Formats: sequence, C-alpha cells, structure tokens
Amino acid sequence: MRASRLVTLLLLLQNRGRMTARQLAEELEVSVRTVYRDVEALAAAGIPLYGDAGHAGGYRLLDGYRTRLTGLTADEAQAAFLAALPGAAAELGLGTALAAARLKLRAALPAELREHAERIQERFLLDAPGWYGDADRTPHLPAVAAALWARRTVVLRYRRWRAPEEIERRVEPYGLVLKAGRWYLVAGGPSGIRTYRVDQVLGIRQLDEECTVPDGFGLAAYWTGYLAAFRERLHTGEALVRLTPQGSRSLGVTPTGGEWTEVRLPIESVDHAHGEFLRLGTDIEVLAPAELRDRIATTVRTLTARYEG
Repeated sequence: MRASRLVTLLLLLQNRGRMTARQLAEELEVSVRTVYRDVEALAAAGIPLYGDAGHAGGYRLLDGYRTRLTGLTADEAQAAFLAALPGAAAELGLGTALAAARLKLRAALPAELREHAERIQERFLLDAPGWYGDADRTPHLPAVAAALWARRTVVLRYRRWRAPEEIERRVEPYGLVLKAGRWYLVAGGPSGIRTYRVDQVLGIRQLDEECTVPDGFGLAAYWTGYLAAFRERLHTGEALVRLTPQGSRSLGVTPTGGEWTEVRLPIESVDHAHGEFLRLGTDIEVLAPAELRDRIATTVRTLTARYEG
C-alpha cells in the first residue's frame, strides 16, 4: 500500500510541479505527517526531491527528472486517453486503477505528447447511455467480471422474458461487452455460446472449475456476428409508407423532392412499427400491410374521440 502511495506521490510532483504537503495529503487522502514521512523515504531512496520553505513553498523534483515513455506518437497518446472509459472502469471496480494508470502514463509522456493527451480530456467526453433511459442497475457486474478475470465457471440465477422467467444456468464466461450503456456477458454453456444481460442477473456463484475458452474464439468477431444475426431476426417484416420531407429526414430516408416520398421500410413487427410510426404524426401514411394501417387508424380514431369528447 505504501509503495503504491510513494509512486503516486512521485508522479503527482512529476505531473504538476511544486505542491505543498497539504495539497499532496489531500490528493493521497492521508495526513500531512504521512506526507512528510513519504517525502523523507523518497529522498533517502535517492529521488532528487527537495522542499522550499515559505508561503509559496512546497515540494518539487529536480528539473529534468522524469521517466519518459518512448515510442508513442501524438496520435497514439491521444488514442490512449480517448480509449479510457472512467464510467465503465468504475462499474467493473477498476476506477481507482484506471485513474492511477492514466496518471502514470501522463507522467511518463514527454511534455509535447502530454499536452496532446490532456487536450483530449478537455475536449472529448463519452456518455454512452441514451437520453431517456435510466442506467441499468448491475449489482452483480463486479462478481461477473471477477469470474471472467479468474477464468472460473459460474452458476447464474437469471431472469428472462419467457416462462419460466427465473432460471439457473452453469456457464463459462468468455467476455463482457458494453453496448449503449448496457453490459452483456458472453458465455458458453450446454446449448452453446449465449449472450446474457448483466442487469438481469439475480445472483452468481463462482465455482472452482476453470473456464476454457474455445480455440479460435474472438470476442469482437463474435459480437459482430451476434449483432448481424440480431438485426436479421429483428427486421422480419416490411411496410410500405408515404413520408413528408420531414418524415423522410426523421427516418433517414432520402426525399424524392416531391410532397411525398413512397418507400418500403423493414419493420420488427406490427406492434413495434405501430408505436414507432405514430411518433411521426402526420408526416407518415402507412399503405401496407393492411393490419398495420388498420391498427394505426383505430388508434387515431380512439385518440380523436378522447380529445373531442
């Protein structure tokens, strides 16, 4: 614990220059007395560190003392900081580790590359979840991640949409995916490789059995194939509609230039299309299938009667 704190203290001075004992104590979440002891330990180890007395004083490293990480270009340094996802790391229980790693990386970079990396943090922020969705509660995510790191088989108590809604499965974790703010576990089981929503995990029990990832399995390749298959299953139907220019823009359709644009659109189901198309109001007219047109017409008549009554 102390060794890690000493490294962090050294990197703070390397990154920020002169800092007072109180500033260091606040950053390290220790007492000022502990900072004094740590500074003495670093000095005894030969680190060129000295303190200035007075109101503007503090501790600092001898000019030029810096560990440099060579071989990184400006673009690579920017990418390293852009790829770091604080929110995801925190959910996995790695928030502190990520902060420490970024601090070490920043300290090791030459001044020019460090400026590039810091600019990334100033100008880019990733906020993955959508506007109108509450963040999923994933209390079992750290346990799932722990089993994944340890390559251990687990027994999941899981909630699904069809009966029986609550099931228990023995699975081998292969990977975790964060998609649009939602965590998914990719795992192998008796029926092959499956994908589980982590927010639907009701309980997890880690076994002593080691998990064996199949030869040739790649998480990125599997997920790409899974999404492609999901989209094929999703859009099993088709609707013929007319769109106003505004409706075309809302659905990403290129307008023909006239008052209406007629186009065929893939739909997941009549139920799903009914809700999605109603959001467009008068900017869409459904021509087919008849079942969808009738469903929308019935809804419009019901709404008319409700608001005119």
